[in-house]
Amino acid sequence: MWNIEENALEIWPAIDLRHGKPVRLRQGDYDRQTVFGDDPVEFAIRWRDAGAKRLHLVDLDAARGDDPERNRDAVKKIVEATGLQCELGGGVRDEQAIEALLALGLSRLVVGSAALKEPDWFASMCEKYPGQLAAGIDARDGMVATDGWLETSSTPAVELAKDLRNRTDKIAAIIYTDIARDGMMRGPNFEGLAQMAAATDIPLVASGGVTTLDDVRKLVKVEMPAAIVGRSIYDGAMQLEEVLDVAGDR
Repeated sequence: MWNIEENALEIWPAIDLRHGKPVRLRQGDYDRQTVFGDDPVEFAIRWRDAGAKRLHLVDLDAARGDDPERNRDAVKKIVEATGLQCELGGGVRDEQAIEALLALGLSRLVVGSAALKEPDWFASMCEKYPGQLAAGIDARDGMVATDGWLETSSTPAVELAKDLRNRTDKIAAIIYTDIARDGMMRGPNFEGLAQMAAATDIPLVASGGVTTLDDVRKLVKVEMPAAIVGRSIYDGAMQLEEVLDVAGDR
């Protein structure tokens, strides 16, 4: 578990990787991609120098079933260059991947599709790697999306959270993303976050749509434990230094 200040909102700047480059997608759509330069390490160092204590990395290639090792060199360089706590999601579907990714120096991994499709396996991995695996629950209209958001299941996101919690108490966190808000600069789905927060006692990380400092203030007010910020700090809608100040995460 992380050491955080009481009442502080943990801020996780996001770095999404595709073909080794830092990118952002709109609503998880691979055809609606913005590339932010060639070197993801540059952004990692920028966020660290701005005061970030941790980073949220996403392997978009592995998430959609492409080469699972294509971005690992970039991930390793980010971890080594920044010295920050880093988590990574995308393509974490078996123990071989868990072992290989943790060996890169990552602090924790986000398991998405496999947590829905193989909940017994996910629970067993949480028991074996306590506090190092988070459940990535991505929702489209309240239903869990899988396979790099390419498919939508018939399982309500809140029910998945409850089921996983009933299987194990070793889940590090739930990373909850409302796909409709992701990369759209429209603010988080506060109603969905409240429902998810009420469903279990697992620490919740808000993901998708955090766009303004007012969004950050509201997350602090409702005592959200953590939030991921992405496009808003790349596009300059918010300065990361200000986000950290409002969040109390200095």
